[in-house]
Amino acid sequence: YPPIETLLRRGQEVIVQVTKEPISTKGPRLTAQVSLPGRFLVYMPHSDHVGVSRKIEDRGERSRLRKLARSILPEDAGGVIVRTVGEELTEATFKKEFERLRATWQAIEAAAAEAEAPARLHEDAKLISGIIRDLFSDKFESLTVDNREVYNEIRAYLDRVAPDLRNRLKFYKDTVPLFDRHGIGDEVQAAFRKKVTLPSGGYIIIEPTEALVSIDVNTGRFTGKREKNPEKTILKTNLDAAREIAKQLRLRDVGGIIVVDFIDMELQENRDRVLHELKSHLGRDRARTKAFEISGLGLVEMTRQRVRPSLFQSLTRLCPTCGGNGRIFTPATVVREIERSLRRAAASGDEKRVVLRVHPEIALRIMEEEPDFLKRMARATGLKLDLRDDPLLRQDEYRLLSGPAETDVTQKYAAA
Repeated sequence: YPPIETLLRRGQEVIVQVTKEPISTKGPRLTAQVSLPGRFLVYMPHSDHVGVSRKIEDRGERSRLRKLARSILPEDAGGVIVRTVGEELTEATFKKEFERLRATWQAIEAAAAEAEAPARLHEDAKLISGIIRDLFSDKFESLTVDNREVYNEIRAYLDRVAPDLRNRLKFYKDTVPLFDRHGIGDEVQAAFRKKVTLPSGGYIIIEPTEALVSIDVNTGRFTGKREKNPEKTILKTNLDAAREIAKQLRLRDVGGIIVVDFIDMELQENRDRVLHELKSHLGRDRARTKAFEISGLGLVEMTRQRVRPSLFQSLTRLCPTCGGNGRIFTPATVVREIERSLRRAAASGDEKRVVLRVHPEIALRIMEEEPDFLKRMARATGLKLDLRDDPLLRQDEYRLLSGPAETDVTQKYAAA
């Protein structure tokens, strides 16, 4: 690609499309290669490419769809990609969808001619319409909705785009919440847990980090006591893990770099079998994935397309207690930090009397494990010390209060 400065100049107005939401500290990804998704087609006004989804595997059908697209596309009208649900697409449906998408692009161009940059020219379908457009097809027996407004929105969309699917849309009227009826609430909660158990009794640990997501596979209580060959036990656990990992990546919408630490296997044929199992289940994923060979250490490096923040990032925030570490200091560690803070206070020469406020867990630790702590520190520092417990403090938090007014001087003497 040529340098960006040869293509753009300061103050130039360009129509761009957001292809990836901002995630963490990274901003959104933009492209000037606009693509407008429909139910059956993706229209690309700046391209002449005609393609067919890779998930349509039948060669005859792929060839038919490609010929159909080329015969209907007007000259210099852009390019299209036939989506997976476009299998067995008819000429009438193709024309209708193409004309609608092309009209959308023309409306965008007209808006751009009048708007003053920066300006939003077009917004993609609402969340509900987008999900129905991209996912709902005749492969689903039914779609159940418990919100009348959402139900009417989906109904209107299906009336326009896919009337043959209207009878599969159901409105839920039961007093038992829909999620409770089908156990979905429990599954959502499970998607935030690090540990996922496997049918064999083993388990995997999923740990998101700033750079990548690590997944560790363990046999757990499954030791294969009836198996004399431990390699078979390890293989069974790894196969279970490969299937579950592919499922969890979809459920949690995990993207980016992923490293899986399978249990070490001695036989190359077993490594190949586990990798094949992983790749076959990843093939069901709508997001693009790529898994590399198992290394000598039993590690599999893979990538998964990331368009939006994962479920973990979208629905949770950093814990105010641990700052996202998932751990806090032990009572013994907190007591030692208090000791150092008191010594700093004594060395400053500004303090005479200090009230020490701590969480009840820390107060209990001092009274049971170090009952002479206050006397010892008073002798060592020359300060008058008093200990109080405060259940409103975090377990690894403490306060140093100075003088009769009990002024908070904790930050003055805490470690930098």
